[in-house]
Amino acid sequence: MGTLGKAIYTVGFWIRETGQALDRLGCRLQGNYYFQEQLSRHRTLMNVFDKAPFVDRDAFVAPSASVIGDVQVGRGSSIWYGCVLRGDVNSISIGSGTNIQDNSLVHVAKSNLSGKVLPTIIGSNVTVGHSAVLHGCTVEDEAFVGMGATLLDGVYVEKHAMVAAGALVRQNTRIPCGEVWGGNPAKFLRKLTEEEMAFISQSAINYSNLAQVHAAENGKSFDEIEFEKMLRKKFARRDEEYDSMLGVVRETPPELILPDNVLPNKVPKTA
Repeated sequence: MGTLGKAIYTVGFWIRETGQALDRLGCRLQGNYYFQEQLSRHRTLMNVFDKAPFVDRDAFVAPSASVIGDVQVGRGSSIWYGCVLRGDVNSISIGSGTNIQDNSLVHVAKSNLSGKVLPTIIGSNVTVGHSAVLHGCTVEDEAFVGMGATLLDGVYVEKHAMVAAGALVRQNTRIPCGEVWGGNPAKFLRKLTEEEMAFISQSAINYSNLAQVHAAENGKSFDEIEFEKMLRKKFARRDEEYDSMLGVVRETPPELILPDNVLPNKVPKTA
């Protein structure tokens, strides 16, 4: 690097330092509210050369998740906080209504020891539990992968199959429809019941509904958040029993009412 290059580098360095100093000063002036700043240096969606993620507009990707390279996320699917989906040396495909829960990792294999090209394919209405690892595998529709489970290269999980929490599924293992596999290494444990199969489908629906709430919350402006905090503080002191004795009826603001589909024990009102 010549003299001119060093001078330009030095100027660039001091400009960046000045920007960081101004950012720290701004945070101090904002006091307790600085952490609610909407701007983030984190890149949720990132290209790798000519490979760009495609995320359906009705899907939810949490702000702290990372979707990188050749990744497709279908309608109504959700990628939760801290997840990493890295489609660099191969592709990742996720169907509709699938949820990849917090801190899970999905990666691919360009080829394995047997020379197979191994993308990761996850079907529709699949539930992948927290901190699971899926690497170069296939998971069919309405399957269930438990928390902390690891699926290695070439694993194939059929429809309505379940991988138990913490299981390690070895390379090229096929888990048939309607079976539960668990352990290290994972082995057949038992058959799924009809209730458990229904739970898998319902779990995907529940997470799809919950993702809509999180998407709405993440899309709120600072002013909207402050307004709702004020309303919650105001209505937190309400005593419904005391109000009923006085014959007072207080209307709850619509901003504080969660959708019926998010609360499983809540019966929707009928006209």
